[in-house]
Amino acid sequence: MTEFLGVPLFDDDFYKLLARFGANLVVLTAIVQFCYFRSSRSKDYLFTYYTVSILVFFLCFTLKKFDLGLGMALGLFAIFGILRYRTDAIPIREMSYLFVVIGIAVINALSNSKMSYAELAFTNGAILAMTGLLESLPLLKQESREEVLYEKIDLVRPENHQQLIDDLQQRTGLVISRIELGKIDFLQDTVAITVYYYAHEQTGIATGEVDVSRRVRRR
Repeated sequence: MTEFLGVPLFDDDFYKLLARFGANLVVLTAIVQFCYFRSSRSKDYLFTYYTVSILVFFLCFTLKKFDLGLGMALGLFAIFGILRYRTDAIPIREMSYLFVVIGIAVINALSNSKMSYAELAFTNGAILAMTGLLESLPLLKQESREEVLYEKIDLVRPENHQQLIDDLQQRTGLVISRIELGKIDFLQDTVAITVYYYAHEQTGIATGEVDVSRRVRRR
């Protein structure tokens, strides 16, 4: 084995690194692209999921060479698991995905000879399958909402409910699942409406962040 300054230039672990990193990247992409993004249509956390998972993978794989043990791995897992940004708290669903991508990276990086490739493949496949299954359940689909200040106050009557929905859909371009009426101001002839919609049902919307309040409110 060739060495430079006492450090080997190459060893057999390099092949393990490439194989496990490739497998981790495939599973990560499947979860982020086909589970998370397909459901939320939001690109806000894609960069975070990829960079955090890749960093955790290399960090755990590197530290494993120093025999730091399971305690160190769990400590890193806990630190990243409670990660939050000071400027904006991560929503629960996004935090759950962050927990998933970190967990996959730790599992793929720290698995050793005591864990067969079949067990490793089953673990990754089970996590991927369960994530996709939970996202496909209608009860658990992510529902987005927007606050709208609406001026056609005569349409808030129960008998005009469908007309109200149709008008909101036409003016916002959203496929609305339901609405909730808020404060009604008879002096200004306005009503606050919370519009609920599913991001995956929308067309022509790049992200889950949709500002419909300005499009509905009259200037």
